[in-house]
Amino acid sequence: MQTNSFTLNSLLETHDLPFIIVNAAQQVVAVNRAWENHFGQARESILGNACCNNPVDCRHRRFFQTLEPYAGLFNETVDEREYLLKVRGYPLLDTDGTLYLGESVLTAGASESLDKNPKMVGTSSAFINLKTKLQKAAQSNVPVMLNGETGTGKELAAEFIHRKSQNAEGEFVIVDCTVLGEDLFESELFGHEKGSFTGAASAKKGLFELADKGTLFLDEVGELPVSLQPKLLRALESGQFRRVGGTSSLTSTVRVVTATHRNLGEMVRNGLFREDLFYRLSVFPLEIPALRDRIEDMPALVGYFLKSFGQRDHCVYSMTKAAMQKLMQHKWPGNIRELKNCLQLATCLCTNHNIDVLDISIMRRQGATLKPGMIERRGQGAVIKDTGASNINPLDMIEAEFIRSLIKKYQGNRKLIASEMNISERTLYRKLNRLNIN
Repeated sequence: MQTNSFTLNSLLETHDLPFIIVNAAQQVVAVNRAWENHFGQARESILGNACCNNPVDCRHRRFFQTLEPYAGLFNETVDEREYLLKVRGYPLLDTDGTLYLGESVLTAGASESLDKNPKMVGTSSAFINLKTKLQKAAQSNVPVMLNGETGTGKELAAEFIHRKSQNAEGEFVIVDCTVLGEDLFESELFGHEKGSFTGAASAKKGLFELADKGTLFLDEVGELPVSLQPKLLRALESGQFRRVGGTSSLTSTVRVVTATHRNLGEMVRNGLFREDLFYRLSVFPLEIPALRDRIEDMPALVGYFLKSFGQRDHCVYSMTKAAMQKLMQHKWPGNIRELKNCLQLATCLCTNHNIDVLDISIMRRQGATLKPGMIERRGQGAVIKDTGASNINPLDMIEAEFIRSLIKKYQGNRKLIASEMNISERTLYRKLNRLNIN
Protein backbone atom coordinates (compact mmCIF):
# COMPACT_ATOMS: atom_id res chain seq x y z
CA MET A 1 0.00 0.00 0.00
CA GLN A 2 2.83 2.36 0.89
CA THR A 3 4.36 2.22 -2.58
CA ASN A 4 1.14 2.29 -4.59
CA SER A 5 -1.11 4.49 -2.47
CA PHE A 6 -1.30 7.78 -4.36
CA THR A 7 -4.92 7.26 -5.39
CA LEU A 8 -6.16 6.00 -2.02
CA ASN A 9 -4.17 8.45 0.08
CA SER A 10 -5.45 11.29 -2.10
CA LEU A 11 -8.98 9.95 -1.63
CA LEU A 12 -8.57 9.83 2.16
CA GLU A 13 -8.17 13.53 2.77
CA THR A 14 -11.00 14.52 0.44
CA HIS A 15 -13.43 12.99 2.97
CA ASP A 16 -14.89 15.32 5.58
CA LEU A 17 -16.08 12.27 7.53
CA PRO A 18 -13.77 9.96 9.49
CA PHE A 19 -12.54 7.44 6.93
CA ILE A 20 -10.57 4.21 7.29
CA ILE A 21 -9.06 1.76 4.79
CA VAL A 22 -8.72 -1.96 5.54
CA ASN A 23 -6.81 -4.58 3.51
CA ALA A 24 -7.80 -8.17 2.71
CA ALA A 25 -5.92 -9.39 5.80
CA GLN A 26 -8.33 -7.31 7.91
CA GLN A 27 -5.62 -4.83 8.93
CA VAL A 28 -6.01 -1.06 9.10
CA VAL A 29 -3.69 0.44 6.48
CA ALA A 30 -4.84 4.11 6.46
CA VAL A 31 -7.04 6.62 8.28
CA ASN A 32 -7.64 10.29 7.53
CA ARG A 33 -7.26 13.45 9.60
CA ALA A 34 -11.00 13.64 10.23
CA TRP A 35 -10.80 10.20 11.91
CA GLU A 36 -7.99 11.39 14.20
CA ASN A 37 -9.94 14.52 15.16
CA HIS A 38 -13.22 12.67 15.70
CA PHE A 39 -11.83 9.95 17.96
CA GLY A 40 -8.92 11.91 19.47
CA GLN A 41 -6.39 9.26 18.52
CA ALA A 42 -3.23 9.51 16.39
CA ARG A 43 -3.29 7.38 13.24
CA GLU A 44 0.06 5.80 14.13
CA SER A 45 -1.61 4.02 17.05
CA ILE A 46 -4.06 2.15 14.79
CA LEU A 47 -2.15 1.52 11.54
CA GLY A 48 -1.34 -2.17 11.16
CA ASN A 49 -3.81 -3.21 13.87
CA ALA A 50 -6.67 -5.67 13.41
CA CYS A 51 -9.67 -3.97 11.82
CA CYS A 52 -12.09 -4.42 14.75
CA ASN A 53 -12.58 -6.13 18.08
CA ASN A 54 -15.21 -8.57 16.85
CA PRO A 55 -13.37 -11.44 15.12
CA VAL A 56 -16.39 -13.77 15.39
CA ASP A 57 -18.75 -11.49 13.43
CA CYS A 58 -16.33 -9.28 11.50
CA ARG A 59 -18.07 -7.11 8.88
CA HIS A 60 -14.74 -6.51 7.17
CA ARG A 61 -14.10 -10.23 6.65
CA ARG A 62 -17.65 -10.65 5.32
CA PHE A 63 -17.04 -7.83 2.88
CA PHE A 64 -13.97 -9.49 1.35
CA GLN A 65 -16.01 -12.67 0.95
CA THR A 66 -19.00 -11.01 -0.76
CA LEU A 67 -17.64 -7.65 -2.08
CA GLU A 68 -21.02 -6.17 -1.16
CA PRO A 69 -21.19 -2.56 0.14
CA TYR A 70 -22.89 -2.22 3.52
CA ALA A 71 -24.30 0.40 5.88
CA GLY A 72 -25.54 0.14 9.44
CA LEU A 73 -24.89 0.48 13.17
CA PHE A 74 -22.13 -1.46 14.94
CA ASN A 75 -20.79 -1.64 18.51
CA GLU A 76 -17.01 -1.22 18.62
CA THR A 77 -14.17 -0.27 20.94
CA VAL A 78 -11.86 2.58 19.89
CA ASP A 79 -8.98 3.45 22.24
CA GLU A 80 -10.60 1.39 25.05
CA ARG A 81 -13.90 3.28 24.76
CA GLU A 82 -17.17 1.73 23.62
CA TYR A 83 -18.96 3.37 20.69
CA LEU A 84 -22.12 2.75 18.71
CA LEU A 85 -20.89 3.50 15.19
CA LYS A 86 -22.71 4.53 12.03
CA VAL A 87 -20.76 2.83 9.25
CA ARG A 88 -20.75 2.74 5.45
CA GLY A 89 -18.34 0.40 3.70
CA TYR A 90 -17.54 -0.11 0.01
CA PRO A 91 -14.73 -1.48 -2.20
CA LEU A 92 -11.72 0.55 -3.32
CA LEU A 93 -9.08 -0.34 -5.89
CA ASP A 94 -5.55 1.04 -5.59
CA THR A 95 -3.46 2.08 -8.59
CA ASP A 96 -1.93 -1.41 -8.77
CA GLY A 97 -5.35 -3.10 -8.81
CA THR A 98 -5.26 -4.23 -5.16
CA LEU A 99 -8.70 -4.39 -3.53
CA TYR A 100 -9.28 -2.57 -0.24
CA LEU A 101 -12.28 -1.77 1.92
CA GLY A 102 -13.08 1.91 2.45
CA GLU A 103 -15.26 2.76 5.45
CA SER A 104 -16.73 6.05 6.65
CA VAL A 105 -17.32 5.95 10.39
CA LEU A 106 -19.23 8.15 12.84
CA THR A 107 -20.37 7.71 16.41
CA ALA A 108 -24.16 7.36 16.54
CA GLY A 109 -25.67 10.59 17.75
CA ALA A 110 -23.32 12.75 15.70
CA SER A 111 -24.58 14.43 12.56
CA GLU A 112 -22.75 13.22 9.50
CA SER A 113 -21.61 16.76 8.78
CA LEU A 114 -19.87 16.88 12.22
CA ASP A 115 -21.43 20.33 12.64
CA LYS A 116 -24.19 21.17 15.11
CA ASN A 117 -24.92 24.35 13.19
CA PRO A 118 -24.56 23.53 9.49
CA LYS A 119 -23.07 26.49 7.66
CA MET A 120 -25.13 27.80 4.79
CA VAL A 121 -23.25 30.52 2.92
CA GLY A 122 -24.59 33.18 0.58
CA THR A 123 -26.12 36.62 0.17
CA SER A 124 -27.82 36.35 -3.24
CA SER A 125 -31.58 36.80 -3.56
CA ALA A 126 -31.94 33.13 -4.60
CA PHE A 127 -30.09 32.00 -1.47
CA ILE A 128 -31.98 34.34 0.89
CA ASN A 129 -35.27 33.14 -0.59
CA LEU A 130 -34.21 29.50 -0.06
CA LYS A 131 -33.13 30.11 3.53
CA THR A 132 -36.44 31.84 4.33
CA LYS A 133 -38.37 28.83 3.00
CA LEU A 134 -36.15 26.42 4.94
CA GLN A 135 -36.89 28.36 8.14
CA LYS A 136 -40.63 28.07 7.47
CA ALA A 137 -40.29 24.37 6.72
CA ALA A 138 -38.40 23.86 10.00
CA GLN A 139 -41.17 25.53 11.99
CA SER A 140 -43.77 23.10 10.65
CA ASN A 141 -43.80 19.36 11.20
CA VAL A 142 -44.96 18.23 7.74
CA PRO A 143 -42.82 16.13 5.37
CA VAL A 144 -40.45 18.22 3.25
CA MET A 145 -39.18 17.24 -0.19
CA LEU A 146 -35.99 18.90 -1.42
CA ASN A 147 -35.64 18.93 -5.20
CA GLY A 148 -32.51 20.00 -7.04
CA GLU A 149 -29.55 19.00 -9.14
CA THR A 150 -26.77 16.82 -7.82
CA GLY A 151 -24.31 18.75 -5.69
CA THR A 152 -26.56 21.68 -4.74
CA GLY A 153 -26.43 20.93 -1.00
CA LYS A 154 -29.69 19.07 -0.35
CA GLU A 155 -28.23 17.17 2.61
CA LEU A 156 -27.03 20.42 4.17
CA ALA A 157 -30.49 21.94 3.67
CA ALA A 158 -32.08 18.88 5.30
CA GLU A 159 -29.81 19.17 8.31
CA PHE A 160 -30.57 22.91 8.52
CA ILE A 161 -34.29 22.06 8.77
CA HIS A 162 -33.54 19.51 11.50
CA ARG A 163 -31.37 21.86 13.58
CA LYS A 164 -34.01 24.61 13.46
CA SER A 165 -36.96 22.31 14.19
CA GLN A 166 -38.58 21.14 17.41
CA ASN A 167 -36.85 17.77 16.82
CA ALA A 168 -33.37 19.31 17.04
CA GLU A 169 -32.53 17.41 20.24
CA GLY A 170 -33.17 14.11 18.47
CA GLU A 171 -31.06 12.33 15.88
CA PHE A 172 -30.54 13.45 12.29
CA VAL A 173 -30.42 10.06 10.56
CA ILE A 174 -29.47 9.75 6.90
CA VAL A 175 -30.86 6.91 4.78
CA ASP A 176 -29.06 6.51 1.45
CA CYS A 177 -31.81 5.03 -0.72
CA THR A 178 -29.34 4.13 -3.48
CA VAL A 179 -27.97 1.21 -1.43
CA LEU A 180 -31.27 -0.17 -0.10
CA GLY A 181 -31.83 -3.32 -2.11
CA GLU A 182 -34.35 -6.07 -1.36
CA ASP A 183 -31.98 -7.96 0.95
CA LEU A 184 -30.84 -4.89 2.89
CA PHE A 185 -33.94 -2.71 3.19
CA GLU A 186 -35.78 -4.11 6.21
CA SER A 187 -32.66 -4.93 8.23
CA GLU A 188 -31.13 -1.47 7.76
CA LEU A 189 -34.32 0.54 8.11
CA PHE A 190 -36.09 -1.46 10.82
CA GLY A 191 -33.26 -3.45 12.41
CA HIS A 192 -33.08 -7.16 13.24
CA GLU A 193 -33.07 -9.53 16.19
CA LYS A 194 -30.21 -11.82 17.12
CA GLY A 195 -30.22 -15.00 15.04
CA SER A 196 -32.84 -13.74 12.60
CA PHE A 197 -30.59 -14.65 9.66
CA THR A 198 -27.09 -15.96 8.98
CA GLY A 199 -24.58 -13.45 10.32
CA ALA A 200 -27.01 -11.74 12.74
CA ALA A 201 -24.84 -12.41 15.80
CA SER A 202 -26.53 -9.69 17.83
CA ALA A 203 -29.65 -7.54 17.78
CA LYS A 204 -29.36 -4.26 15.89
CA LYS A 205 -31.45 -1.10 15.90
CA GLY A 206 -32.55 0.12 12.49
CA LEU A 207 -32.27 3.66 11.18
CA PHE A 208 -36.02 4.22 11.59
CA GLU A 209 -35.78 3.34 15.28
CA LEU A 210 -32.64 5.43 15.74
CA ALA A 211 -34.46 8.49 14.35
CA ASP A 212 -37.22 8.34 16.98
CA LYS A 213 -38.12 11.92 18.04
CA GLY A 214 -35.62 13.17 15.46
CA THR A 215 -35.41 13.56 11.69
CA LEU A 216 -35.23 10.80 9.10
CA PHE A 217 -33.57 12.09 5.93
CA LEU A 218 -34.28 9.90 2.88
CA ASP A 219 -31.56 10.90 0.44
CA GLU A 220 -32.20 10.20 -3.27
CA VAL A 221 -35.61 8.69 -2.50
CA GLY A 222 -36.30 8.44 -6.25
CA GLU A 223 -33.78 5.57 -6.42
CA LEU A 224 -35.82 3.39 -4.03
CA PRO A 225 -37.12 0.30 -5.91
CA VAL A 226 -40.89 0.24 -6.45
CA SER A 227 -41.13 -3.10 -4.63
CA LEU A 228 -39.83 -1.51 -1.42
CA GLN A 229 -41.94 1.64 -1.51
CA PRO A 230 -45.08 0.09 0.12
CA LYS A 231 -43.00 -1.00 3.14
CA LEU A 232 -41.68 2.51 3.59
CA LEU A 233 -45.15 4.01 3.16
CA ARG A 234 -46.66 1.77 5.84
CA ALA A 235 -43.95 2.65 8.35
CA LEU A 236 -44.28 6.38 7.66
CA GLU A 237 -48.07 6.39 7.92
CA SER A 238 -48.39 4.29 11.08
CA GLY A 239 -45.04 4.89 12.75
CA GLN A 240 -45.04 1.17 13.56
CA PHE A 241 -42.63 -1.52 12.39
CA ARG A 242 -41.05 -4.81 13.38
CA ARG A 243 -37.41 -5.76 13.41
CA VAL A 244 -36.47 -8.60 11.12
CA GLY A 245 -37.07 -11.77 13.13
CA GLY A 246 -39.04 -9.88 15.78
CA THR A 247 -42.60 -10.53 16.93
CA SER A 248 -43.52 -7.28 18.69
CA SER A 249 -44.39 -4.00 17.01
CA LEU A 250 -42.21 -1.00 17.75
CA THR A 251 -43.16 2.65 17.36
CA SER A 252 -41.03 5.54 16.15
CA THR A 253 -42.11 9.16 15.76
CA VAL A 254 -39.96 10.84 13.14
CA ARG A 255 -39.87 14.03 11.08
CA VAL A 256 -39.38 13.07 7.43
CA VAL A 257 -37.28 15.05 4.96
CA THR A 258 -36.53 13.65 1.51
CA ALA A 259 -34.28 14.71 -1.35
CA THR A 260 -34.06 13.80 -5.03
CA HIS A 261 -32.56 15.04 -8.27
CA ARG A 262 -35.23 13.16 -10.24
CA ASN A 263 -38.61 14.38 -11.50
CA LEU A 264 -40.81 12.27 -9.23
CA GLY A 265 -44.00 13.57 -10.84
CA GLU A 266 -42.87 12.11 -14.15
CA MET A 267 -41.81 8.89 -12.43
CA VAL A 268 -45.31 8.60 -10.95
CA ARG A 269 -46.82 8.96 -14.43
CA ASN A 270 -44.47 6.26 -15.73
CA GLY A 271 -45.27 3.88 -12.89
CA LEU A 272 -41.78 4.10 -11.39
CA PHE A 273 -42.82 5.75 -8.14
CA ARG A 274 -45.97 5.18 -6.08
CA GLU A 275 -48.42 8.07 -6.23
CA ASP A 276 -49.54 7.65 -2.61
CA LEU A 277 -45.93 7.72 -1.37
CA PHE A 278 -45.19 10.77 -3.52
CA TYR A 279 -48.04 12.76 -1.96
CA ARG A 280 -47.09 11.50 1.50
CA LEU A 281 -43.54 12.85 1.13
CA SER A 282 -44.05 16.08 -0.85
CA VAL A 283 -46.35 18.09 1.42
CA PHE A 284 -43.80 20.93 1.54
CA PRO A 285 -41.74 20.86 -1.71
CA LEU A 286 -38.65 23.05 -1.96
CA GLU A 287 -36.37 23.68 -4.95
CA ILE A 288 -32.66 24.03 -4.17
CA PRO A 289 -31.18 26.52 -6.69
CA ALA A 290 -28.25 25.52 -8.88
CA LEU A 291 -24.93 27.29 -8.29
CA ARG A 292 -25.14 28.98 -11.71
CA ASP A 293 -28.37 30.66 -10.51
CA ARG A 294 -26.62 32.15 -7.48
CA ILE A 295 -23.18 32.84 -8.97
CA GLU A 296 -22.89 36.07 -6.95
CA ASP A 297 -22.41 33.83 -3.90
CA MET A 298 -19.14 32.53 -5.36
CA PRO A 299 -16.77 34.79 -3.32
CA ALA A 300 -18.52 33.83 -0.07
CA LEU A 301 -18.46 30.11 -0.92
CA VAL A 302 -14.81 30.23 -1.97
CA GLY A 303 -13.90 32.09 1.22
CA TYR A 304 -15.72 29.53 3.33
CA PHE A 305 -14.08 26.52 1.67
CA LEU A 306 -10.58 28.02 1.68
CA LYS A 307 -10.91 28.86 5.37
CA SER A 308 -12.02 25.29 6.05
CA PHE A 309 -9.14 23.83 4.05
CA GLY A 310 -6.73 26.21 5.78
CA GLN A 311 -7.84 25.02 9.21
CA ARG A 312 -7.37 21.45 8.04
CA ASP A 313 -3.91 22.11 6.59
CA HIS A 314 -2.78 24.62 9.25
CA CYS A 315 -2.23 27.47 6.82
CA VAL A 316 -4.06 30.40 5.19
CA TYR A 317 -5.10 30.07 1.53
CA SER A 318 -5.74 33.06 -0.73
CA MET A 319 -6.86 33.52 -4.34
CA THR A 320 -6.01 35.98 -7.13
CA LYS A 321 -8.68 38.05 -8.89
CA ALA A 322 -7.97 36.21 -12.16
CA ALA A 323 -8.61 32.85 -10.49
CA MET A 324 -11.85 34.13 -8.97
CA GLN A 325 -12.95 35.44 -12.37
CA LYS A 326 -12.34 32.03 -13.92
CA LEU A 327 -14.56 30.45 -11.25
CA MET A 328 -17.29 33.03 -11.84
CA GLN A 329 -17.35 32.30 -15.59
CA HIS A 330 -17.83 28.52 -15.28
CA LYS A 331 -21.37 27.08 -15.46
CA TRP A 332 -20.78 24.51 -12.66
CA PRO A 333 -22.84 21.52 -13.83
CA GLY A 334 -21.71 19.73 -10.65
CA ASN A 335 -22.76 22.69 -8.49
CA ILE A 336 -21.24 23.27 -5.04
CA ARG A 337 -19.79 19.76 -4.81
CA GLU A 338 -17.88 20.37 -8.04
CA LEU A 339 -16.67 23.74 -6.72
CA LYS A 340 -15.44 22.18 -3.50
CA ASN A 341 -13.53 19.44 -5.36
CA CYS A 342 -12.05 22.04 -7.72
CA LEU A 343 -10.81 24.14 -4.79
CA GLN A 344 -9.38 21.10 -3.00
CA LEU A 345 -7.31 20.31 -6.07
CA ALA A 346 -6.25 23.95 -6.36
CA THR A 347 -4.91 23.93 -2.80
CA CYS A 348 -2.68 21.00 -3.81
CA LEU A 349 -1.42 22.68 -6.98
CA CYS A 350 -0.89 26.26 -5.81
CA THR A 351 2.39 27.88 -4.72
CA ASN A 352 2.79 29.54 -1.32
CA HIS A 353 -0.89 28.85 -0.54
CA ASN A 354 -1.98 31.43 -3.14
CA ILE A 355 -4.31 30.06 -5.83
CA ASP A 356 -3.79 31.54 -9.29
CA VAL A 357 -5.70 31.04 -12.52
CA LEU A 358 -3.48 28.15 -13.68
CA ASP A 359 -4.23 26.26 -10.45
CA ILE A 360 -7.95 26.17 -11.30
CA SER A 361 -8.61 22.92 -13.17
CA ILE A 362 -12.22 22.55 -14.27
CA MET A 363 -12.69 18.79 -14.27
CA ARG A 364 -16.10 18.60 -15.95
CA ARG A 365 -17.42 20.11 -19.16
CA GLN A 366 -20.92 20.45 -20.53
CA GLY A 367 -21.21 19.08 -24.03
CA ALA A 368 -23.25 17.14 -26.53
CA THR A 369 -24.18 13.52 -25.99
CA LEU A 370 -21.74 10.97 -27.32
CA LYS A 371 -22.96 9.40 -30.54
CA PRO A 372 -22.04 6.03 -32.06
CA GLY A 373 -19.19 5.99 -34.53
CA MET A 374 -17.38 9.00 -33.07
CA ILE A 375 -14.60 6.88 -31.54
CA GLU A 376 -12.41 4.80 -33.79
CA ARG A 377 -10.23 2.00 -32.41
CA ARG A 378 -6.64 1.79 -33.62
CA GLY A 379 -4.54 -1.03 -32.27
CA GLN A 380 -4.80 -1.07 -28.49
CA GLY A 381 -6.12 2.45 -28.21
CA ALA A 382 -8.78 4.74 -29.60
CA VAL A 383 -8.88 8.07 -31.40
CA ILE A 384 -11.67 10.57 -31.83
CA LYS A 385 -13.01 10.90 -35.33
CA ASP A 386 -13.26 14.38 -36.80
CA THR A 387 -16.96 14.64 -37.52
CA GLY A 388 -16.89 18.33 -38.29
CA ALA A 389 -19.16 19.05 -35.31
CA SER A 390 -17.69 21.81 -33.16
CA ASN A 391 -20.09 21.24 -30.25
CA ILE A 392 -18.88 17.72 -29.43
CA ASN A 393 -17.07 17.41 -26.12
CA PRO A 394 -13.90 15.30 -26.51
CA LEU A 395 -13.62 14.81 -22.74
CA ASP A 396 -17.03 13.10 -22.71
CA MET A 397 -15.91 10.80 -25.50
CA ILE A 398 -12.71 9.84 -23.69
CA GLU A 399 -14.61 9.25 -20.47
CA ALA A 400 -17.18 7.09 -22.27
CA GLU A 401 -14.46 4.95 -23.85
CA PHE A 402 -12.77 4.52 -20.46
CA ILE A 403 -16.05 3.45 -18.82
CA ARG A 404 -16.71 0.96 -21.63
CA SER A 405 -13.29 -0.59 -21.03
CA LEU A 406 -14.14 -1.02 -17.34
CA ILE A 407 -17.52 -2.54 -18.22
CA LYS A 408 -15.70 -5.13 -20.28
CA LYS A 409 -13.03 -5.66 -17.60
CA TYR A 410 -15.53 -6.22 -14.79
CA GLN A 411 -18.28 -7.79 -16.91
CA GLY A 412 -20.71 -4.99 -16.08
CA ASN A 413 -20.29 -5.13 -12.27
CA ARG A 414 -21.15 -1.54 -11.31
CA LYS A 415 -19.74 -1.84 -7.80
CA LEU A 416 -16.27 -2.70 -9.07
CA ILE A 417 -16.44 -0.15 -11.91
CA ALA A 418 -17.38 2.63 -9.48
CA SER A 419 -14.61 1.53 -7.12
CA GLU A 420 -11.91 1.76 -9.78
CA MET A 421 -13.18 5.22 -10.75
CA ASN A 422 -13.28 6.26 -7.07
CA ILE A 423 -16.89 7.39 -7.39
CA SER A 424 -20.17 6.21 -5.89
CA GLU A 425 -22.49 3.85 -7.74
CA ARG A 426 -25.00 6.70 -7.83
CA THR A 427 -22.51 8.94 -9.64
CA LEU A 428 -21.63 6.11 -12.02
CA TYR A 429 -25.33 5.58 -12.78
CA ARG A 430 -25.70 9.26 -13.71
CA LYS A 431 -22.59 9.11 -15.90
CA LEU A 432 -23.98 6.09 -17.75
CA ASN A 433 -27.24 7.95 -18.39
CA ARG A 434 -25.49 11.15 -19.46
CA LEU A 435 -23.21 9.29 -21.88
CA ASN A 436 -25.95 6.93 -23.13
CA ILE A 437 -24.00 3.83 -22.14
CA ASN A 438 -25.92 0.61 -21.49
